[in-house]
Amino acid sequence: MTAGAQGTAEDGFRGWREAAREALYGPDGFYRRPGAGPAGHFRTSVHASPLYARAVARLLCRVDEALGGPPALDFVDMAAGRGELVTGVLGALPADVSARVRPYAVELAARPPGLDDRIVWRDEPPEGVTGLLFANEWLDNVPVDVAEADASGTPRYVLVRADGAERLGHPVAGPDADWLERWWPLPPEEGLRAEIGLPRDRAWTAAVGTLTRGAAVAVDYAHTAGARPPFGTLTAFREGRETAPVPDGSRDLTAHVALDACAAAPALPGARLLTQRDALRALGVTGGRPPLSLANSDPAGYVRALAAAGEAAELTAQGGLGDFGWLVQPVGVGDVLTG
Repeated sequence: MTAGAQGTAEDGFRGWREAAREALYGPDGFYRRPGAGPAGHFRTSVHASPLYARAVARLLCRVDEALGGPPALDFVDMAAGRGELVTGVLGALPADVSARVRPYAVELAARPPGLDDRIVWRDEPPEGVTGLLFANEWLDNVPVDVAEADASGTPRYVLVRADGAERLGHPVAGPDADWLERWWPLPPEEGLRAEIGLPRDRAWTAAVGTLTRGAAVAVDYAHTAGARPPFGTLTAFREGRETAPVPDGSRDLTAHVALDACAAAPALPGARLLTQRDALRALGVTGGRPPLSLANSDPAGYVRALAAAGEAAELTAQGGLGDFGWLVQPVGVGDVLTG
């Protein structure tokens, strides 16, 4: 942590990165609590429809093909929650691929009961991965410091207490200042904010670095240069509702990801940024309605197809899940998304 982001022991203020890290991942943190897990507080694409896991399974098959069908094919589910995605992917794979898959769930919370015995539960990704590392809504929960321009236009760290009260700290300096200047320069206007995404760049680089060959994919709330939100995006979710970002351990703390900065961090060729809408369409999720003729020939099949179309429409919706960013980074293979 940058020294300038620290508060003092006496007043209880500290940088947002430290406060969020303890609130989310400390001994009593939000993500370490037993129970329903994140699904009890917010809804991701994984929870919206099984079509999402099937699309990821299809992507894993494309990675497998690009790798030439290795004897062991790794699938790493980052920020696995309660294992919903990895379970869905395993259930959607064709038998010949499923027989070779080594599934990993990476999560700080304890392994939930009843999970498929094949799934290896870890608190960090394995090294030497040959296959697909998939990070759905992981980077937005990598804690970051917040900067705010003061009355003179100088970016300063925002300090916070456990009750959510804030004040400004020291000016942003060092690598954090370099990151802001390159990726999210703040105009000299009092009150403008930015989230300093350097820890996410480093986390993504480390995750990509675990791959020997294959692909890494990050899916998240995102923004890119030229469209940064002027007051930042820090927020929280609790029991299905958006709420004030208070680092007390009772709620999820999240901020959108500067995904273009993450894409550049590993300095590897072939990185692609696209919307979830385009990514899922490339994987066969279109949201098209079934033909009406099916209602006469197969009424039950028509109802199922209509339900699937509705779920696909939600996953690809403009102004919703379809606007999520996908960062696809191949490692030693070609374009696995479109083949």
